[in-house]
Amino acid sequence: MIHTRICDLLGIAHPIVLGGMGTATTAPLVAAVSNAGGFGTLGTSAFNAVTLESEIGAIHERTDKPFGVNHLLFQIREDMFAVTLRARPKVAAFAWARKDQNLRDYFQRAHDAGCKVMHMAGEVAEALRAAEAGADVLVAQGTEAGGHVGWMASLPLLPMMVKAVAPLPVLCAGGVADGRGLAAALALGAEGVLLGTRFMATPEAPIHTNFKQAIVKSDGHDTVLTEIPDLASQRVWPGAMSRAQRNRFIERWAGREWALRQDATEIGKQVAAARAVGDVDNATLSFGQDAGLIDSIKSVKEVVQDIVAEAEAILRVRLPALLR
Repeated sequence: MIHTRICDLLGIAHPIVLGGMGTATTAPLVAAVSNAGGFGTLGTSAFNAVTLESEIGAIHERTDKPFGVNHLLFQIREDMFAVTLRARPKVAAFAWARKDQNLRDYFQRAHDAGCKVMHMAGEVAEALRAAEAGADVLVAQGTEAGGHVGWMASLPLLPMMVKAVAPLPVLCAGGVADGRGLAAALALGAEGVLLGTRFMATPEAPIHTNFKQAIVKSDGHDTVLTEIPDLASQRVWPGAMSRAQRNRFIERWAGREWALRQDATEIGKQVAAARAVGDVDNATLSFGQDAGLIDSIKSVKEVVQDIVAEAEAILRVRLPALLR
């Protein structure tokens, strides 16, 4: 069994963490990851204070294992953060802070509630800022990941961050969908991996079946970094681009972002309607380049077991055999 410091810190069997994706994590998925021996994380973007409290309760009904709750700092709401603090999850996770936000205040309040603090960063400077503010775990998010990302790939970013924030544990996010990715992340100094796209292609994920099949069908070359999804939703992220599938919607507005801005409210409604019915051509589909490694819909339990088994085989058999 692969056992790292993150397993001890979070009280989990396997160093595999579910990313707290805002619209793609609900109680069934979060609980399934925790029950499988990983660490489930609930994103909060799709909730308000009342529904967030209900969703956290639903997680407790499905598992007695540890889990986390993730907040996007640039749009954090005090009433929702208060729900998290009252719930006292194992981890209060954070990402995408504005430069003028006081991370230490949020981190200290989470610590006072008995939570560990996890912070995701796409650059070393942001990781150092979080480490100095008291984070317990850092996540190095490479640009290969789906959704909102920075510009540096995981391969150089991860070891740079590991060195910069040592001895704090670092997780690798972006480009990981199987045991090879876990083994590679461990070799680069990570204590585990944080996955989004791989867990979206599971029965437990709360996205439309058509979107799950789009991930399976992807060859990994069909995503693009773009501002178009954010323009349609009229929500500006600090310093982020969005990795989404290059479908008809993206192609329709690429190079015509100015026109999208002029009618963003109506277009946003159209995108929401397309998402509701699983229209893969006219909705925005956020997933990572590692979709090219995903060829089937598997249960969360199967995903975790397969990743661990493959990584163990690499570490026990292939890598030692290379030494002379």
